[in-house]
Amino acid sequence: MTELSFQLYSARNFPPIDTVLAKLKSLGYGQVEGYGGLYADAATLAASLKANGLTMPTGHFGLDMLKDTSTTLKTAETLGIKTVFCPAIPQDQRKQPEAGWVQLAETLAELAVTYKKAGLGFGWHNHHFEFWPTETGKLPMNIILDTATDIEWEADVAWIVRGENDPQKWFDAYGQRITAVHVKDIAPAGVAEDEDGWADPGQGTMGWSALIGTIRAKTRAQYFVAEHDNPSDVDRFATRSMDAWKSWK
Repeated sequence: MTELSFQLYSARNFPPIDTVLAKLKSLGYGQVEGYGGLYADAATLAASLKANGLTMPTGHFGLDMLKDTSTTLKTAETLGIKTVFCPAIPQDQRKQPEAGWVQLAETLAELAVTYKKAGLGFGWHNHHFEFWPTETGKLPMNIILDTATDIEWEADVAWIVRGENDPQKWFDAYGQRITAVHVKDIAPAGVAEDEDGWADPGQGTMGWSALIGTIRAKTRAQYFVAEHDNPSDVDRFATRSMDAWKSWK
């Protein structure tokens, strides 16, 4: 059974990080996923991970960070990151013309060459805006994957749904590109509005108990990463995520 990882962005509002890491270890997590805000002192973070018996095989790095390849490669080496994912673009670019998406995809393709040459995996992590049609009707997600043909995809399945798309169709079309998945749930309408409408895995409308089997059958997902974009209680979220994961074995 693949391990469940934990996206530390979910705990950004609940410092200190050492306390979060200790809690995750006590709940049975062995892996975490990093994000840009944690990398300023990578050596100290690496020591905290080691002290708590955790590894960080994947990490999110913003596009500007990825363009600073020497720093990102050093950060990845320090933290033991094996695959880097670009998580998003600035909000004001999310409805950009199609040409902007092509340019982004070409940039990602160029970056992939550098990171793969260094022995790392490299890919894109989606939100909902990649499923908003451009002026020609094309979807940015298609543009990214069809232009940058050598990059991986960390599929945030709940964001696909919020983008009003059927995840199953994307699994069928691009399953061999999907090497990681975010395990995130959507609350029923009108519920958890203080948490931006997200739910803990297994507590919402996504049907994760069935989705897990589909993902295993149709993708190359090696990493399953629990994430909640705005939990009001990170201990609750982490506990429920692990409990749900164990029930899906």
